[in-house]
Amino acid sequence: MGNASKRALYPGTFDPVTLGHLDLIRRGCDLFGKLAVAVAENASKDPVFTAEERVGMLRAETKGLPVEVDSFRGLVVDYCRRRGYGVILRGLRTVSDFEFEFQMALTNRALAGDVETVFVMAHEKYAYLSSRLIKEVLASGGDVGGFLTPGVARALRDRLEEMERSAGGTRPPSKT
Repeated sequence: MGNASKRALYPGTFDPVTLGHLDLIRRGCDLFGKLAVAVAENASKDPVFTAEERVGMLRAETKGLPVEVDSFRGLVVDYCRRRGYGVILRGLRTVSDFEFEFQMALTNRALAGDVETVFVMAHEKYAYLSSRLIKEVLASGGDVGGFLTPGVARALRDRLEEMERSAGGTRPPSKT
């Protein structure tokens, strides 16, 4: 028989946090009562925001929810063991997500058999969303208001404009 009181962790890059991420966080809170969200400090993904900025955005966007937000480096299962999390929550949007997440879950199980992975299907409103795609839409001048909260959209627009200025380029004005 399982232990329903296991502590759950939702890890990710969250660069930036999207409405899809926030939906999964709310649903994770419903499933587990309380949820930890951990920002992966993975420089190989070339994030737009620092880990500290992403943690700050998540804390602001999850205010009022039973969520604790932190960041980590290294293997998520090592972080889970250090912090006492027995469940990793992952969202699935597409078949390609499933293939990647299934491989990751099996690898995590081989590394830490005491940490379970629970998959939750993305809400259909957000099944196509990815942080990468949102950044591309905004960089091309598109409207991302339906994908991000106003505060995150503003922070992303400002950061992309700052990056564009420092690179010496120009781009179409964005609609957030």
